[in-house]
Amino acid sequence: MKQVTIKNDHLILMVLDYGAVIQKLMLKNSDETYSNVVVGHEFPSDYLDDELYLGACVGRYAGRIGKEFTLDRETYQLPNDHGVHLHGGREGFSKKYWKFEEVHYGENPYVKLSYESAHLEEGYPGNLKTTVTYALKGKNLRIIFDAVTDRATVVNLTNHSYFKLDDEASINEYRLQLNCSHFLETKPNLLPTGKAYLTEGSSKDFTKEKSIGDERLDTPFVVDMNSPVVAKCSSPKSGISMEVATNQVGMVVYTPSNFGAICFETQNLPDAPNHKNFPNCVLRPKEKYRNISEFRFSTN
Repeated sequence: MKQVTIKNDHLILMVLDYGAVIQKLMLKNSDETYSNVVVGHEFPSDYLDDELYLGACVGRYAGRIGKEFTLDRETYQLPNDHGVHLHGGREGFSKKYWKFEEVHYGENPYVKLSYESAHLEEGYPGNLKTTVTYALKGKNLRIIFDAVTDRATVVNLTNHSYFKLDDEASINEYRLQLNCSHFLETKPNLLPTGKAYLTEGSSKDFTKEKSIGDERLDTPFVVDMNSPVVAKCSSPKSGISMEVATNQVGMVVYTPSNFGAICFETQNLPDAPNHKNFPNCVLRPKEKYRNISEFRFSTN
């Protein structure tokens, strides 16, 4: 397993080739100390048994899909557990070794990795060539996914970092604001029904900043595209704040119940291949998939 570290005056980023994992993201505090703002394993080998997708790039389709989908009149069966195909399958992109393509250590450092997914890997059609670029600029981490295919397929990629803004065991005191006026109704297995509801008046209404409290989320939100900033989150204890900006139409916000952290999975909507009213997720030859998301940090 290979590891690359890049840094600037504000951030230190450690990346693994396995799963293109973000192992550590160290943010410099005002007193010159560093805080790791993501949850990760100390030893790279521990990721081989990780089932939480800690810091990993997930695909070929992030989130949940049913056990099959139809594309151009052909139906593709997907490996699933009780009818749910999650984060690209049992051996999805998060379980693959990516290749370090480029590493730039100078001003505005970045690291670029690639993975080639074969036709019918985990049931998906087409040979898909994917790259992910992690770039540091100031106190910002930019993540760029690009992909091309040699035949029609479905694509939805995201990074699955768990952000932790202080050393508390709970995120109840975190302040959260989401630029999302709708969320998807989901079944008990968390597959969407195809309906979207207004967040206003629900427990999932974070359109105005408030404390997370005891609300726990595993919720697909529909992004309001009136602003690139789709989320703001902060810890009153540490004084660390973050903003999430993206060009994606959806974002799954996930707060695990067993430790204090929060995920902002910027992506298309879950199960979009099986809902005609959801945004298009089909990638065809000569087209290019691009997901650009930026995580912007500040300290008091």
